[in-house]
Amino acid sequence: MKKYIPNLVIAVALLFTANLSNAQTAMQLNGVDCNGNKHDLFADLDAGKAVILHFFMANCGSCPPPAQKIQAMAKNILNKYPGMITAYAMPFNNSTSCSYASSWVSSNGLSLYMPFDSGAMQVANYGGFGMPTVVVLGGKNHQILFSTQSFSTSDTSTMRSKILALLSGTSGIADISVSGANFNIFPNPANEFITINLTLKSDDLIFVEILDMTGKQISIIMNETRNAGNIVEQFDASVLPVGCYLIRSKINGQIATQKLSIVR
Repeated sequence: MKKYIPNLVIAVALLFTANLSNAQTAMQLNGVDCNGNKHDLFADLDAGKAVILHFFMANCGSCPPPAQKIQAMAKNILNKYPGMITAYAMPFNNSTSCSYASSWVSSNGLSLYMPFDSGAMQVANYGGFGMPTVVVLGGKNHQILFSTQSFSTSDTSTMRSKILALLSGTSGIADISVSGANFNIFPNPANEFITINLTLKSDDLIFVEILDMTGKQISIIMNETRNAGNIVEQFDASVLPVGCYLIRSKINGQIATQKLSIVR
């Protein structure tokens, strides 16, 4: 029997490696980044966002340029679909400090990326580390839309197409008329109170939140079950600095977003 054990071990190892390299779905990332912001990757995907994971190595000269190209591409898409792309910068190991990860992001001008100090489990799930490894996730099935371990210039165009296909197929940014509800915000632009008016066709759980233009949650306006009919809710927008925000609703599992401008 002993002579079969090495073969069995090799077979199991190969199967395990194959499973990693052929991962079809995202791995959850639920925690706090190096800036102290909380993240829930699955919640972002469920909200219709595209999520970019950029894995890097310390002192890797070939890692920043792709991240900069991807950021330029993503920011261009965000002009049309504000708040609908999230990007994480993650080291390929768990021994990189937060100070280094944050410095890597800031020194390379990667304002879109949120730095993390560990990514070994994540990068293993997507098949291992190349320089750099880039993964694009999207969809309520938490799919891998794109991945590479050897980035090339043409990959930016491929990523752009995948992200646009995802976002154009969602109700995420359109002024909504979502299954069973009508949703309006006024005044808009606003300087003090805003009024949110919803009409439900049936009793339902309503979740409404305010996000900044990067998709970070600022405040929760509503999170409760309401009866069918007309619903009016006010929010004190005077607490918000001047700028643009997103009001996002989730009703009956459907996500929709409207842009809100605060002026003084």
